[in-house]
Amino acid sequence: MKLQRKNRLRATALGALAVSGALVLTACGSDDNSGSTGGSGETKAASSIKCDDAKGQLLAAGSTAQKNAMDLWVKNFQAACEGVEINYQAIGSGGGITKFNQGQVSFAGSDSALKPEEVTESKKICKSGQGVNLPMVGGPVAIGYNLEGVDDLVLDAKTLARIFDNKITKWNDPAIAKLNPDAKLPSSTIQAFHRSDESGTTQNLGKYLSTAAEKDWTYDPKSKSWPAKGGQAANGSSGVVSNVKDTNGAIGYFELSYATANKLNTVKIDTGASAPVEATTDNASKAIAAAKIEGQGKDLALSLDYATKAEGAYPIVLVTYEIACEKGNKAETLPTLKAFLNYAASEEGQKVLADAGYAPIPAEIAAKVRETIPTLS
Repeated sequence: MKLQRKNRLRATALGALAVSGALVLTACGSDDNSGSTGGSGETKAASSIKCDDAKGQLLAAGSTAQKNAMDLWVKNFQAACEGVEINYQAIGSGGGITKFNQGQVSFAGSDSALKPEEVTESKKICKSGQGVNLPMVGGPVAIGYNLEGVDDLVLDAKTLARIFDNKITKWNDPAIAKLNPDAKLPSSTIQAFHRSDESGTTQNLGKYLSTAAEKDWTYDPKSKSWPAKGGQAANGSSGVVSNVKDTNGAIGYFELSYATANKLNTVKIDTGASAPVEATTDNASKAIAAAKIEGQGKDLALSLDYATKAEGAYPIVLVTYEIACEKGNKAETLPTLKAFLNYAASEEGQKVLADAGYAPIPAEIAAKVRETIPTLS
């Protein structure tokens, strides 16, 4: 009996030791630590995140459109890299660029590339260099709406421009009815919501309307501030989507993941193709794939075709850039900056986007981003 008891105790101890050893191995490896990339709770292949010399806290701020993607990236990166904290404030593209050019953050997220004057301003912070645009997140700008009894709505650029310019004010307006002959449109007032803060999402919507409905949207397409009179303002993508969700008869714009998370219907866009195009990541990818790099050197700013009529290409798209110094980054945060951006741009990081309802950056452009990040200094 004593011998059997000793054997049982010895087996229990060895089992505990094996479990302990497995946990230690799981916690220590910097290249192979994360069992999940999408936050779904499912067991997935080991992560390829490389922590390198990442340490301490990294501050960043900007685009609210990429917040859901950034939350996943930060969760995965921090799980793999012990002791590292990535603090991203989703305050809007304009606010992020301001903080970057004031030296308050290591990188900014912006849904539009730096303007020439912002590049000039960045040179004060990026000693011997300047801020560069690194495209990292793509996706459709969804036109979300809340209209009781209508779950399939088609609009074209002209009609959309007139709605947001407060020139079409009723849901049963003839222009809307013509595009939706089978819909039971109410005579209620349209409640159009827009961003109150400076936003690259606003700018991308403006670029689309200026290109596809130039006679009906005559505002400056470069403006990040809402240019039209009328409508109702809300702060950030979260503020707009919250108001649309809570208001019958409302319409607004935000990155697709916000519409998906809030179970909102989205408008199909009549581009002139054979069928209206739905706001999906695949359809946005078809439009983004045609983008051309217009930046010089390490700057990878893109030129998008908002007037595309290609079959299945959703035209209202945005690309979010992570903006960092090409030279002159702070020495104490540079290793963490490069390690985090390397993960975001990696195949694994980009797959997280697809799983979260974003459009991964086209492979050819993503390859250039991966080549550029290690050269930041």
